[in-house]
Amino acid sequence: MPNANAVTNPSRTVQDYIDELPMWPDGTRLHSNPMTTMQWRIWMLAAAGKFFEGFVVFMTGVALPLIARQFGITPAQNGFISAASLCGILIGAVGLGSLSDRFGRKSMFIVEMIIFTAFLGAAVFCNSFVSLVICLFGLGIALGCDYPTAHMIISENIPSVSRGKLVLGAFAFQAVGALAGTAVGYAVLVIMPNLNAWRWMYATAVVPALLVTIGRFYVTESANWLHSRGSTDRATVAASRLLKRTPQYPTNIVLSEQAAAGESHGGGSFMALFNKRYRRATILASVPWFLQDLSTYGIGIFTPTILAAALGKEADHVRSLRDLIANDILAARGAAMITILLIVGIAFAVLLADKLGRIRLQILGFIGCAVGLVLASLSVDVSGQLKIILIFSGFMLFNFMTNLGPNAQTYLLAGEVFPTAIRGKGAGFAAAFAKIGAVATAFLFPILLVTLGTRLLLYGLVIASLLGAVVTWFYRIETTGVNLDRIGEVDATSKPQRSSRAVA
Repeated sequence: MPNANAVTNPSRTVQDYIDELPMWPDGTRLHSNPMTTMQWRIWMLAAAGKFFEGFVVFMTGVALPLIARQFGITPAQNGFISAASLCGILIGAVGLGSLSDRFGRKSMFIVEMIIFTAFLGAAVFCNSFVSLVICLFGLGIALGCDYPTAHMIISENIPSVSRGKLVLGAFAFQAVGALAGTAVGYAVLVIMPNLNAWRWMYATAVVPALLVTIGRFYVTESANWLHSRGSTDRATVAASRLLKRTPQYPTNIVLSEQAAAGESHGGGSFMALFNKRYRRATILASVPWFLQDLSTYGIGIFTPTILAAALGKEADHVRSLRDLIANDILAARGAAMITILLIVGIAFAVLLADKLGRIRLQILGFIGCAVGLVLASLSVDVSGQLKIILIFSGFMLFNFMTNLGPNAQTYLLAGEVFPTAIRGKGAGFAAAFAKIGAVATAFLFPILLVTLGTRLLLYGLVIASLLGAVVTWFYRIETTGVNLDRIGEVDATSKPQRSSRAVA
């Protein structure tokens, strides 16, 4: 059995203990850090939250045609429905996400799920356009808070060497949830082909979401966060609970007092993100994510063309409820096909993030996205089968590369490049800044598509993708395998961090 007396240093950080490799009686160390029951519980509850994000968002896409018909929603009001969720995410990421630096990771981990479950349950009973917008805004606030909080609750409680694959593994459940949400929406439409089917779609998620909310009360607070606040005694208790295993190691946790100085670097203010010490990290975390969202939401403009070519033409004029539901079922099938592509891309990201590194994958992904968009742009000059092939292949390449690279890596980096004292603010700001790109795209791209045309708009997205690769390179901070206590300590004039533990 492994020997618990692995390291004799009496004064260490929380992450040192989390990263500690157990030792056999003959002095041979294991090559990996076995996860404890508490670590797996934290991971599964965070992954469940990501699952519900994808589940509800994609199921809403299936539900909206029925909602629009029942409430008589106009095209202009449809824009408010889309904006409600995005604005909620903006506020949730900056407002609630940043509060995790003050009130703790566990507190906001619970609060966000309470908000999510409450507004999800309320959505089932919506009886007007206004009440629906309020519920979607509330759901958006919860989703926005989850961007930084879910990342931090995982990354601050697991070994550094496996942080990338475990954070992205949880993130991948967003795509799994999207596929499940689409499937449930499809099933409900088939079983219950009437206008109230959308209420049952939301209802299917309420009880599971409530169970996840209850489960989050039984996880430990982040010992890393407690230590950064100077609460050494509470951090020791939390670390002991986190690392409880059989056989027990480490046998005795003695934390250093030096980490309590973390608040001295401006951790209490958003302005800390823009001072010389952390400006590089703020740019790396937010600008590429913003550019990635421009392209990701922008390519969605062309999705109907692709789906119509691949799956068949929907009814041009909805003459009856039967036509509406038939079109909705067709859209659900198309959404499922898209989601499968997203899952494949994120699966490769999980496998490669801790091997090739975040920066390399993000740059490669941005370039791959640009190539996919160029392929799609070539379809403008051709017709027939070749046009379909170019659009479809460009779309598939874009979706695979964005999930292998920028979609996954921007999320991962945003929660890693800041020190513990301001990690919530930094990751929350990055997520909110990215969603500004999403909001701009949702409102401006339909107009630009008419005024500039498909070709120029696609070229604009190509430029955005290439710019993302350039910004990533110039402001790179490689976090692969780096101890969290040594992340975020790069000032504007220093060279990017390199990990001595990262796998080549």
